[in-house]
Amino acid sequence: MSDAQRITSIHERANATLEKAFEMLGEFETRELDLKFSLKKAAEMVGRSEMTIRRAEEDGSLPSPMKSPKSGKRMGYSLEDVNKMRVHFGTAPRRNDNEEPIIIGVQNFKGGVAKTTVAVHAAQYFAMAGYRTLLIDADPQASATAMMGLYPDRDVSPEDTLRAFLEGYDDSLGYAIKATHWDGLDLIPSDLSLYNAEYVISDNDDVASKIDRFEYLRPGVVEIAKAYDIVIIDPPPALGMISLNVLRAINSLLIPVPPSTIDYSSTVSFLFMLRDIISVLEQRGRASDYKFIRMVATKLDENQTVHREMREMMEQNFGAEMLPNALITSSIYNRANANMCSVYELDLGADKTYKRCRVNLDRVLEDLELEVRKQWKSQKNPLRAAGMA
Repeated sequence: MSDAQRITSIHERANATLEKAFEMLGEFETRELDLKFSLKKAAEMVGRSEMTIRRAEEDGSLPSPMKSPKSGKRMGYSLEDVNKMRVHFGTAPRRNDNEEPIIIGVQNFKGGVAKTTVAVHAAQYFAMAGYRTLLIDADPQASATAMMGLYPDRDVSPEDTLRAFLEGYDDSLGYAIKATHWDGLDLIPSDLSLYNAEYVISDNDDVASKIDRFEYLRPGVVEIAKAYDIVIIDPPPALGMISLNVLRAINSLLIPVPPSTIDYSSTVSFLFMLRDIISVLEQRGRASDYKFIRMVATKLDENQTVHREMREMMEQNFGAEMLPNALITSSIYNRANANMCSVYELDLGADKTYKRCRVNLDRVLEDLELEVRKQWKSQKNPLRAAGMA
């Protein structure tokens, strides 16, 4: 048996095991968002009092929430219900038409730094907050796609990904945008075939065209971003053509880095390479103009002294360039990964570990939201009034 045959056999058995795992989890295409918000929570999210919402329901301006057939009690509001309230009361957090959408690349050339975890949860957080959000999975490993409910090998074809655009077969990315089970959150999915775009983009050896290759993705992203407030891109954890294209397509950069010596050392190398790449682009007349560049400490184990010390050094060295809160390590992320979903989609009730993880996750993403809001002039007065400017 040749090596190719042996690997084929292993792949077939591995895929069969994965299919069984998905059968246990349920069909992805039927996934629904089972989040329900109480009247109190909905009022907090909408920015109106509970009484105001009740009055709007009583006068027919808003539909009343579904009630349990058995108890007659309210079953809670869905995210779609909450977003309808935001539209009705004019409290949806939107950029003005003359303000640019924020396009965030969650980027580090090292794997295992929680890049996809941050990207997917940030996209879902912004959707829950009422922003029109797009998540672009630019990583051929397609982990973000799977977390969003699509099995890449089964539910995604090459024509559904960035590949057709990057290879020049389509002049708009609109074909790839898919609605998700999250109201207000769209997705451009990925699959393994996206690797092919790396080779296509790299094919020409002409020096001048090497710079142009970095520009393949940008016009498509800039165009579709006009329909959103926030676009989040999850690129490959490698220094390749797709990653370089993402660096040119974004206008804001978030760098996740665990506070361990090895991961931090790798991030220093990433920053060194990033500096060289951007310097070359500037020399070629392709200067970047990022609205913000921030680092976020991830996978922080507060019980490890070295983690605490490294984070303190990072805070001292980077100051305001670091998000104030760090993403703590938690077994809850492992549970979410096992169910091919996010922490926001887990229903663990009053579990203390889950609540601690959720509170921490929200705080980190609130930090990121603040960075986003600071970029829009329309948010200056509200932020100043809240003491956040």
